This record gives sequence, C-alpha cells and structure tokens, in this order.
Amino acid sequence: MALVLNIETATTNCSVSLSKDGETLVLKEDNSLGYSHAETLHLFIDEVFKISKIKPSEIDAVAVSKGPGSYTGLRIGVSSAKGLCFALNKPLIAISTLESLAHQVTIADGFIVSMLDARRMEVYSAIYNSNLELHREIEAEILTEESFSALLKDHKVYFVGNGVEKTKSLIQHPNAVFVDGKLPSANEMASLVENKHKKSDTEDVAYFEPYYLKDFVALKKKA
Repeated sequence: MALVLNIETATTNCSVSLSKDGETLVLKEDNSLGYSHAETLHLFIDEVFKISKIKPSEIDAVAVSKGPGSYTGLRIGVSSAKGLCFALNKPLIAISTLESLAHQVTIADGFIVSMLDARRMEVYSAIYNSNLELHREIEAEILTEESFSALLKDHKVYFVGNGVEKTKSLIQHPNAVFVDGKLPSANEMASLVENKHKKSDTEDVAYFEPYYLKDFVALKKKA
C-alpha cells in the first residue's frame, strides 16, 4: 500500500504520475518531437501534486524509469528523482523502461517485443511472454530481416515502442503485429512500483545510476 511519485524520461515523452496502491491517480505528460524534459519535468511534478492535493512529504517513495533510453533524458529523470529522495528522505525505486513499456500491450498468447530506437538500425529490446514475464533479457541489437525469426515462426509477436517504425521496414511476417504510437509512460509504472515497494526493493540513492546498456559516446561536430 504505497503512494508514489513516478518519473519517466527515457524517450521524448516527459511523463510524471502519482500512484496509490498500484493505480494511477494523476498523470501529466508531453510527447513533443524534441526533448523538453529540462523545461517541463519539474513543472509536471508540481502540477501532479497540486491536482491531487497531496503534499510531497506525504508520498512513500519516488520511482524512476531506469533505462535503457536517451542518455540525456535518463540523466535528467534520475537526477531529479534522487534530488527528491534526498530532500524528502524517501526511498528510490527503479523500474525497467522496457518492462513498463511492455505493459501497454495485453495479449492472450504469443510474445511482446518491447523496443526503443537506438542509432541507425539498432534497437534496445527485451522480450516478454503473454503473462508479462521476461522471456529474453535486454539487448542492444542491429535489426535485420531475420531478427526474431525463431519466435515469429510459431508465435504471434507484438512489437511496441519507438523502435517499431524501423522494424516494419525489415520484418514482413504474417505473425508480426506492430503496435504504433506507444512510448514509455509513468502510467504503467504504477503496478510495477507497488510490487517493488511491497518487497522493499529499493535503490541506494547515493550510488544509483541509469541503465544505459551501452557506454555514452560524445561525438564532436564536424568542422
């Protein structure tokens, strides 16, 4: 039984919610084409507290989407979450970005491939079964026409996330189902956060870092 502030900034969707007992009370998000997190995240945090008429001191924990995803987006979200935890003396809960994304799809059978766009033809992906249990760990992979062929041979496979568009151009299999227009959201974090809170599955606020999956490389601009 927990009242939690949830923060999701792994993609262009800047998303904040307040959840209670695994259900979303208030959701505020903006999926503009650019990254507006630095300007809007704290405004959204203030708004969800005002709308819900809940004081920051009344929450039981702060939850953050830990990645993989945008380096800058993750840094902003995690830094804000850690700052709130220190200021309010609350525990930090970290949620897999790809796991919460998979919760936007409900299926009776088959598999869900939760995927986020990376560079060129690369995606970050994880595979979940119809019970939303992890079937294959998170990987960074380059898409080809043969990607996920073993699963597609005998099962319906539902692709979700902003990696779907580039996947469509390569995989044309009758068992492939593409779920368009979905990005990670603080809305789906609620039930995952509740489960972790019950088990006291929290992070060390001082040392927690986002899960980038790959090392960040700063590219110099060409002259």
